[in-house]
Amino acid sequence: MLKENNMINFAFFGSSHLSVIVLDELKKLGYTPSLIVTTPDKPQGRKLIMTPNVVKTWAIENNIKVMSPAKLDAIFIESLKNDNWPLFIVASYGKIIPNEIIEMPKHKTLNIHPSLLPKYRGASPLPTAMLDDAKLTGVSIMQLDAEMDHGPIIAQKDAFILRWPTYEEFEEMMAIVGAHLLADILPDWIAGKITPKEQDHARATYTKKIAKEDAELSVSIDELKNPTTIPSKKAYDIFRKIQAYHQWPQAYFFIERTDTNGVSQKIRVKITQATFDGDDKTGKLTIEKVIPEGKKEMSYEAFTQGYLK
Repeated sequence: MLKENNMINFAFFGSSHLSVIVLDELKKLGYTPSLIVTTPDKPQGRKLIMTPNVVKTWAIENNIKVMSPAKLDAIFIESLKNDNWPLFIVASYGKIIPNEIIEMPKHKTLNIHPSLLPKYRGASPLPTAMLDDAKLTGVSIMQLDAEMDHGPIIAQKDAFILRWPTYEEFEEMMAIVGAHLLADILPDWIAGKITPKEQDHARATYTKKIAKEDAELSVSIDELKNPTTIPSKKAYDIFRKIQAYHQWPQAYFFIERTDTNGVSQKIRVKITQATFDGDDKTGKLTIEKVIPEGKKEMSYEAFTQGYLK
């Protein structure tokens, strides 16, 4: 089942912003899926309006058939079998895909994973690499199997990070690398010219799902009043946390504030922009913008004058 442009016909599984970046890049390279499988609409906003995710929105805008099943059950599996798919591609789908689906296509199911497997298997490879200061990183194309990020490697590409960007910028960078790597290897994979290589499972490391409390910073009032006084190693750790959690849940700290009635309140303050100059031995942290709980984003200078006097 080849398209007129000689590109392989495939279904794409994805549900995040990373998935959209991959889809955009693949489209530029001539690879557009005939079907997109994503997660169901969710209630959003104060009125809890059912809203499609970014991948479903992309599919609609690009006139591509989209399915968003709540479960990958027998009915859904039968619907896939009807089209005799040659290949499935997965990028940040977020759900466990049953082995019956993984093994269905003639050319199996390939996954774009933003780490050099077997390192950083699991839900959060990108922020974990940032928190670990793992500047030598990369992307893996693997053949999915029944275990999480366990399948054999089809191809890998290194990427070296000189200075940590925000999570969103890092995600875009790695998604583009992954899409181009996939496009490069697909013709040879379809032609049977690539032999998958088993991962070294003894070297596997795992990441966890991020929780909101992971983003809390341990800083004193004196350090908040003048972040450049924070010891360099601690400052660099804080900076990476700010960058890694920039999209969600956003790095934050608490301060105590007394209101006009003399009642003490604990206020959460999110850091939305920061820079770090130097290294973990001599570097200095500069906090540029924050959002105090219940307020709009403001400069850090305005925050210190209004909240830390």
